[in-house]
Amino acid sequence: MATSPFDDTSAQDARAQTGLPRERLVVVGNGMASLRFLERLTEGSPGRFDVTCVGAEPKAAYNRVLLSSLLGGEVDEAACEFRGLDWYAAHGIRLITGAPVTQIDRENGLVLVGETHVLPFDKLVLAVGSLPIRLPKPGMDLPGVITFRDLADVAAIRRAAVQHARAIVIGGGLLGLEAAVGLARLGVDTTLLHVMDRLMERQLDHHAAALVKRAMEARGVRVMLKADTSRVEGDGKVERLILADGTVLPADLVVLSVGVRPSVALAQGAGLEIGRGIQVDDRMTTSDPRIFALGECAEHRGQIYGLVEPAYEQADTLARHLAGGSAAYAGTSLATSLKVSGLPVFSAGLVDSPEDAEAVVLSDPGAGLYRKLLVRDGRLIGAVFVGDIAEQGACKGLIRSGDPVESVEDLMFGRPAPEPLAA
Repeated sequence: MATSPFDDTSAQDARAQTGLPRERLVVVGNGMASLRFLERLTEGSPGRFDVTCVGAEPKAAYNRVLLSSLLGGEVDEAACEFRGLDWYAAHGIRLITGAPVTQIDRENGLVLVGETHVLPFDKLVLAVGSLPIRLPKPGMDLPGVITFRDLADVAAIRRAAVQHARAIVIGGGLLGLEAAVGLARLGVDTTLLHVMDRLMERQLDHHAAALVKRAMEARGVRVMLKADTSRVEGDGKVERLILADGTVLPADLVVLSVGVRPSVALAQGAGLEIGRGIQVDDRMTTSDPRIFALGECAEHRGQIYGLVEPAYEQADTLARHLAGGSAAYAGTSLATSLKVSGLPVFSAGLVDSPEDAEAVVLSDPGAGLYRKLLVRDGRLIGAVFVGDIAEQGACKGLIRSGDPVESVEDLMFGRPAPEPLAA
């Protein structure tokens, strides 16, 4: 019988030997969701747990939202940092970076870090995020085909984005747009391909997407819609991309931003219940009551979220739960608020107009302004704003609460300024 890498009685008896009264909490993953959880946990129950956090990346948690700005040279790596190593030390958190967890032994309550280091746990949190998808097309393994997901990807893209390079970004979601704009800022000849008929189709309707496309083109990005990639070709490196219709696009660099899939291999290997992600209940508990999951790797009520806001809400819920408080996560009503090529964009709820709803629209293409409200039975069920998103907070609140809309005009044009008081 093969010996398990977890056959380490000294590790299993570590707590008994040291006599530590605190529960040993191991957090796998050190991304944005993980850090939010650690911040809330140390605020709500300082000293309650003996905490170890293990991250596969060589750096502590950083702001992935700024990756496109980093790519384009608008910020440096220091601007992407959240907490210094001194913060972890000050809060009694042992931080291990650059070392992926490779196995979980549920029976003995152990995790294997790398190939040799063993950590015992009483409770385990999986915040392992997601993995970028590589298109199952020929040539996607050629040098010069790069995903856009982390600091290492940014460094690789910048090395490849030499003067006179021709770059193609595949994927018209938010990350793809950000990657394309970042490359254009570097002076790279950049083309963005999207297989759908509009950009950001999950967040924007056709009118809003058209404004975003125009903003991208104004930044020097060539946008091709309904562009289905057939294959990438080259002699030892990327040289061209072929579309399904036979169009040939010269390329020195291909950046993939076609979505992500939850990272479930670790949990699956441990025998936890897996759907599309690691299945959790309203307290972020997996099928093992000692193990929890949150963020992009977690599947809650059949839903997987790929945005920061739901991950933060899940982190807050789990921190309250482990601190002994009453906490339940009921899901997140998604809203997106961002800047695409400097153009403010907001969407929440439904995007395309259903037949049983009234669409109230304000459109001024010349000014780059567009607003659409979807109202059903006097209640707001969707909103899309481009150019001016001042009323986003009110719209988000009404969609989430389901309260009746008092004034569509206020949501569309903003509340009028109050009359000055009489002297």
